[in-house]
Amino acid sequence: MKTFLENYFQLSKHNTSIKKEMMAGVITFLTMSYILVVNPNILADAGMDKHAVFMATALATVCATLLMGFMAKLPIAQAPGMGLNSFFAYTVVLTMGYSWEFALTGVFLAGLIFLVLTIFNIRELIVNNIPKVLKEAIPVGIGLFITLIGLKSAGIVVSNPNTLVTLGDFSQHSVWIALAGLLVTGILLIKNVNGSILIGIVVATLFGVLLGDVHFPTSLITAPPSMEPTFGKAISFLFSPESASSVFSIDMVIVVFTFLFVNLFDTIGTLIGVVSKTGIADKNGNFPQMKKALLTDAIGTTFGAVLGTSSVTSYVESASGVASGGRTGLTAVSVACMFALSIFLAPLFLIIPAAATAPALVIVGLFMISSVVNIDFSDFSEALPAFITIVFMPFTYSIAEGIVFGMFSFTLFKVGTRQHKDVSPTLYVLSVLFLLKIILDAL
Repeated sequence: MKTFLENYFQLSKHNTSIKKEMMAGVITFLTMSYILVVNPNILADAGMDKHAVFMATALATVCATLLMGFMAKLPIAQAPGMGLNSFFAYTVVLTMGYSWEFALTGVFLAGLIFLVLTIFNIRELIVNNIPKVLKEAIPVGIGLFITLIGLKSAGIVVSNPNTLVTLGDFSQHSVWIALAGLLVTGILLIKNVNGSILIGIVVATLFGVLLGDVHFPTSLITAPPSMEPTFGKAISFLFSPESASSVFSIDMVIVVFTFLFVNLFDTIGTLIGVVSKTGIADKNGNFPQMKKALLTDAIGTTFGAVLGTSSVTSYVESASGVASGGRTGLTAVSVACMFALSIFLAPLFLIIPAAATAPALVIVGLFMISSVVNIDFSDFSEALPAFITIVFMPFTYSIAEGIVFGMFSFTLFKVGTRQHKDVSPTLYVLSVLFLLKIILDAL
């Protein structure tokens, strides 16, 4: 088995080892395992069975991430995406008034369209036509974005109606748990200690135990819940005679388009941002596994909808595993194994508080922003779109919005200064679509 893994994932070529890859997978899992708690809670608000959604979330993550590991051989994990699950529950169901089966069918249709776009290389064409300067800016924006996520999850940064954000309440234990983890992780990182991020998470969790915020569960092993309430409901709704009018409606088109659009650019942004830190991308920020990576995302979304969960996407938290040395698909396989175990050992994994994983996201933010040195800030026609890409991600709380406004502004600035040769035909088409989206959002 050891020889197979080393040969299949070419560990020596990527200057890594089985131990390093497995540890990187554990770290990625710890930074994104919150989805097992958050996703069922959000979709339960739409009327779905929370226990069934937990299983669907775990299984969709395992299957999609295994595909990413074995097929694309990239250290990137996939799971139901945050933001899209909120759109599913709070917009489609609670605001528009449709059933969760309707929303799940929208996810399923979006997954099928993803598959078609990927098979015909349309998604890959979009990625390859993103300007190089924006490919350098995307990791920087993601770095700031995930740092904000980390600070917010620990309560170090909180919302404020007057100033948008402000410093959190330092009387809260979560703040001190996160700061303790950040201090330990930072010191170990400076000393080049292997597994510094994982050690920081463990120390922060133990500190939470001392403060009384973390309690060990009385039972470590639980039986997996049934998926019967959600399994196959999207397909049965799609082919149900009484639902035909809602399936073939303008609202369904809008819902599918939103799932498509946000998932597409979230995935593209994450892939470019995370893979750029592995050293396998070429000078233009492209990499040979792109089509396979996009294909796993499309399959994951389609399969996840059948199981009973919202759109599956590549997770930006994968950068934490890359920062810890993960370089190949074996890291993704490790993540999938952790999620598989979590089905039975959920109480043990879920005692780790968000505050304990927050330092990992802050450290990864530092790791991601190093690409800023590759941006030519003396050329404002490139610096301005890059800057817009960077700041829109944390300030709109969306990777997709950062890419959209970055690419749209790149086209406008280049055309406005008569540098048409820098804008590809694909980018012109995308810019028109972005403009239409902005107009539709405003209506």
